[in-house]
Amino acid sequence: MRERFLTELRAAGLPRGPADHERVTEGDLAPLPEPVRRYLRFMRVVGRPRDWSFLVAMSGRFRLAPGRPWMPCRAWQYDTRLGLTRLFQIRMRFWKLVPVVARDTYRDGRGRMQAKLLDRVTVEDACGPELDRGELVTYLNDAVLFAPSMILGPETSWTGSDEHSFDVALTDRGLTVKARVTVDGDGGPLDFTTTDRFVRDPHDPKHPLIRARWSTPIRSWQVVDDRPVFGAGQALWHLDQGDFAYADLSLVPGTLAFNVDPGA
Repeated sequence: MRERFLTELRAAGLPRGPADHERVTEGDLAPLPEPVRRYLRFMRVVGRPRDWSFLVAMSGRFRLAPGRPWMPCRAWQYDTRLGLTRLFQIRMRFWKLVPVVARDTYRDGRGRMQAKLLDRVTVEDACGPELDRGELVTYLNDAVLFAPSMILGPETSWTGSDEHSFDVALTDRGLTVKARVTVDGDGGPLDFTTTDRFVRDPHDPKHPLIRARWSTPIRSWQVVDDRPVFGAGQALWHLDQGDFAYADLSLVPGTLAFNVDPGA
């Protein structure tokens, strides 16, 4: 799976790394609300060059609906701020036998979700404004948990909510998405929540996409390259019928790399 993903990444024609290695300073943080400054210091962005991409693998389990069995899964993803792109690929086995590969992408302002049996037979191929918005806010989630200096720019606005939370908004190609980040006393993120994602009602799969609250509570952190990053957590939909946790993922040790040239 790793080699297939890296082959697709090399073939995607994404921009190469920037020559600019500008470092984040305390002056960059000064205009921001206090909980945002605390969060960015926790993530140890000060004194480092601004990140422009990262590559990572995660493993864990995934399920399609409440009451359905969990399936082991493995995922690879690549995010870059150059042209603002997210490539995500996940592999699981349906009925413990049939491998299914799903790809979530955000590129050129467009979101898309594809799923294929045996990575050959298409069982779903979705796009549209709901996917554009949902994939962009998922990119925002990725940056908050792994590389926040990727969103330290004019495309992002930060607003303090209270002592333990802040709101962050990201704009790309005229589309703006928003989320709230809850942090602890040290600035470590505890949760990320947004209403800028859409889901099929798992109790009625034929129902059109509905807008719903989505969150990613963090269970643990790891230190990679002398910086805290997401270690393990869940992804949940908060529906009228109750909360539905559909993914439980952990960082695969040794796979996270920053500022990766997509053609390397």
